[in-house]
Amino acid sequence: MPFADSDGTSVYYERHGSGPPILLVHGSGGNHAAWWQQVAALRDEFTVVTLDLRGFGRSDSAMPEFDGQDFPGDVVAVLDAEDLTDVMLVGQSIGSVAALRAGLLRPDRVSAVVLGHSLGGISHPELRELAAADRAEAVKLPVIDRLLTRRFQREHADRTFLFQQMGTFNVARMADLRNLDTDGPSLRDIEESGLAIAFLLGEKDAVLSVKTVTRAHELVPGSRLEIVPQAPHSMYWEKPGPYNRALARLRRTLGPKDTA
Repeated sequence: MPFADSDGTSVYYERHGSGPPILLVHGSGGNHAAWWQQVAALRDEFTVVTLDLRGFGRSDSAMPEFDGQDFPGDVVAVLDAEDLTDVMLVGQSIGSVAALRAGLLRPDRVSAVVLGHSLGGISHPELRELAAADRAEAVKLPVIDRLLTRRFQREHADRTFLFQQMGTFNVARMADLRNLDTDGPSLRDIEESGLAIAFLLGEKDAVLSVKTVTRAHELVPGSRLEIVPQAPHSMYWEKPGPYNRALARLRRTLGPKDTA
């Protein structure tokens, strides 16, 4: 089973299918296995790569503490190990911050970054203020209600339980990822990189509002915006059909310096 060397740290990853490459970067409660509904749906048309950031899943978790600033390097290590080019990186929530930074580090390998349910850690005063207001509302809810709709929890108790169990395979926690936002990229950094950027959000996201993400889209020249109706923060889990179709559509049409 493949491991990539990320500056001495073993990073587990998997490669499935063939075609234009998509690399999926999980969020704070996930790992490579969280993408089961995406791999099965996308591998016939695309090369789908999943990984475990350090401290998650099967990757090295032996270090005494974790530094979120190392996570982009874990993504780059997998890109290099598989010699991937023209990759579309897809981040989920805070994993989008690692994805964007990895893309900025290696634009020779990455052509596009999809910021799923995230602003990608972009450094901009207006976006910081909007995101802080969203977080202030989100923390009023139980954690599970921020991620999945209550209707889904009622009607799919089994999949809700499995969703919660995913996090038990991880050593790193949300606090270990938060400093990824430190010294985030500027709008100019993104524009000069030539990366194509897309924002992907669920209409019912309780962590980040449509208003905030729409404003980010307006500020990033040439970016794309995909809002999926009735979908929550963990859309990839609760609404895999619309989510997978959005990823496929973006992979087929999103390219460097995209202005569509």
